[in-house]
Amino acid sequence: MAGYQSERIRKIFLNSDIDYRHFYLEGAPNRDESSDQLNQRYLCGAMETGCRAILDCVKRAGTTVRDVDFLAVCTCTGYVCPDVGSRLIAHMGFSNRVQRAAIIGLGCAGALPTLQRAVDFVRANPKRQALLLAVEICSACYYVDNTLETVIGNAICADGAAAFLLAAGRQGSPSYPQIVDFETFIDTAQIDEVGLQHREGKLRIVLGASIQHLAGPMIEKALQPLLQRHGLSRSHIGFWVVHPGGRKVIDNVQKHFGMTDAQLCFSRTVLRNYGNMSSPTVMFVLDEVVRSGDPRPGDWGVMIGLGPGMAAEVALLRW
Repeated sequence: MAGYQSERIRKIFLNSDIDYRHFYLEGAPNRDESSDQLNQRYLCGAMETGCRAILDCVKRAGTTVRDVDFLAVCTCTGYVCPDVGSRLIAHMGFSNRVQRAAIIGLGCAGALPTLQRAVDFVRANPKRQALLLAVEICSACYYVDNTLETVIGNAICADGAAAFLLAAGRQGSPSYPQIVDFETFIDTAQIDEVGLQHREGKLRIVLGASIQHLAGPMIEKALQPLLQRHGLSRSHIGFWVVHPGGRKVIDNVQKHFGMTDAQLCFSRTVLRNYGNMSSPTVMFVLDEVVRSGDPRPGDWGVMIGLGPGMAAEVALLRW
């Protein structure tokens, strides 16, 4: 709660349903970081946490970064050129023939369009592997003012990274699902409701109050055609992998769809233990489902992200 003295603001932090968050800091926290220092911390944090996520991913898959044919990196909390992916290729020893894509500026929903690009690659190249990395240093956008949306952003956002390895037809862990299909719904009338903006040369998180009420209807507009295309209804879905944008967002999604506490327990667990890390967060939720949800062969799942644009991104999964 650095920088805030108000008891009202203190209550917002304490009522966020978040017990733990993780931040990448270089030494003691510094409230007076310049825009250059913030962006440099973003770069260092994205490189270190992204590298850890990739190494853990390829180790679990029994492979190495040299075997990766396509690297897609999703991020929105800083900007560098060359991009984070290119720097990781050099730093980690990827093949110098690896193809790459940088997915920048899609916020909390960014992991799903990035996942779709990776899926497209392995479907077009069945014998090749794609690696997806979502990495965010939200603390590099920790702007202090007295507006409610900034306070809420600072109360829930955190740093993190997650990586997935994809290969068409590869017999990986049976705990992880196949990605069947994707659907998107973009409401451009709400483009200013969520994202990042520049203020005094620094990035500032934008979280409009309407987000919590828009989430359910927007998700439904992406979800309905996706399910219809595969002859499914909501009752067929065993696992809901919902990005936990915040406590009130989850509450409103639960109310809109009539979901049970059990169906959203994975999202609430990730929010409680990690906060909202922007794009990697929904990947943490899927990992939580795999670890503790006991999915069985044939089970259906839906992965949901909501982010700037304003966009609802949905993926259909099957174990």
